[in-house]
Amino acid sequence: MLVVNFHEVKTRLFELLRLVEERNERIRVCRDGKPVAEIGPIAPTARDPLRPDPLLAGGVLHEDPAARLAEEDWPHS
Repeated sequence: MLVVNFHEVKTRLFELLRLVEERNERIRVCRDGKPVAEIGPIAPTARDPLRPDPLLAGGVLHEDPAARLAEEDWPHS
C-alpha cells in the first residue's frame, strides 16, 4: 500500500489514479501523519446500482398489484 500526504494527492491525483487502475494499488491518504482515507480499485463483483438485479430477471410479481380484488378475495369479519 502506498502512503501519501494530502498535498501530494492534490498535486499527483492523475498519476495516483493510474496506479490504482493499472496495478490495483491501494493508496492511503494522510493529513498531519494521520490516515484519513484510502483510494483503491473497485471490486470486479461490485454491482452497478443503476442496472436491474439479474436475480430478479423474469419478474417477481405474478399478478398485477393494481388489479381489483374479486369479492371472494376480500377479508370478511
